[in-house]
Amino acid sequence: MVKVGIAGIGFMGVTHFKAWEEVAGAKVTAICTRSEKKLSGDWSDIQGNFGGGGGVQDLAGVARCRELRELLADPSIDLVDLCLPTRLHPEAAVAALEQGKHVLVEKPIALTTADADRMIAAAEANGRLLMVAQVLRFWPEWLWLKQAIEGGDYGELVGLNLRRVISMPDWSRDVADLAANGGPLIDLHIHDVDFILYLLGKPAQVYATGRNAGDYINYVAANLAYPGGPTVSAQSGAVTMKGRMFQHQYEAYFERATVAFGEASEPAGIDPALKQGGSQVLTVYAPDGTASFPKPPSEPAFNAQLGHAARCVERGEPSPIIGAQSARDALAVVELEAQSVLSGRVVDVP
Repeated sequence: MVKVGIAGIGFMGVTHFKAWEEVAGAKVTAICTRSEKKLSGDWSDIQGNFGGGGGVQDLAGVARCRELRELLADPSIDLVDLCLPTRLHPEAAVAALEQGKHVLVEKPIALTTADADRMIAAAEANGRLLMVAQVLRFWPEWLWLKQAIEGGDYGELVGLNLRRVISMPDWSRDVADLAANGGPLIDLHIHDVDFILYLLGKPAQVYATGRNAGDYINYVAANLAYPGGPTVSAQSGAVTMKGRMFQHQYEAYFERATVAFGEASEPAGIDPALKQGGSQVLTVYAPDGTASFPKPPSEPAFNAQLGHAARCVERGEPSPIIGAQSARDALAVVELEAQSVLSGRVVDVP
């Protein structure tokens, strides 16, 4: 049994706590938060831009820590699940690794590649696993797309466009502090950049335009160059109205199929039967004008991700899917996109 301690009980901490309850072979045995209300199990004030609220949790049998050092001092904990604000990731991860804990850190790995490198070095020095919760790699429709590309049934991938937008995240003080968390370029767009690298590897160049809000980039439209390969673009930002708090989608253009998927939070009154709203089930459009609706993998993404992390810990094996180096590589590409936005130039990817 892999024993897990969660540090940080906000929107993502709650999401992970609920998912861990569904993971065989793992159990949350401790949480860490400075909020007395959260320590009591009352998480009803916790909200996010998808899914439900925190509710009230039964924490019987779960150790409750007010400081991270208390959680790290527990010798029974195998894996520390860091769901803290991104600016706190480096210090917390290094401390956990130096205490002999394996670490799963919520995305992005850090705000800078320098901090990411420090975290990776600490994992290597202490012989512990450092994984990054890039959950899109487990999202059923995105996982289906990777399998479709690798399977080759639709021919070569010609083009790919991804979009991920949210309204201003006023449901969380930490998430709403865009200057402190890197803004949508780092906190949101990282999802799609990471997944593109998972599909295709590093691009040769990036070119991006965006809306510079001073301390952060609030909207980005990026092109990633793969010479001899597909044309790839992605857009992200905190620019939609509150009626659409969250939307992510993709269209993939193959030689013999077009594949589309979209998911969005919708306000009351939206009627999908009237083709209202922005959601679309996974759809494959064929050359003969017909469409089919394949079933993606059924396991919820967070459950699949955490189950994978637990198995890596149990076996003592590095993750081939959510290892820290791949997350660091995605952050490096996002940093280059920021350079491109600010300079107006194409930037080479080392």
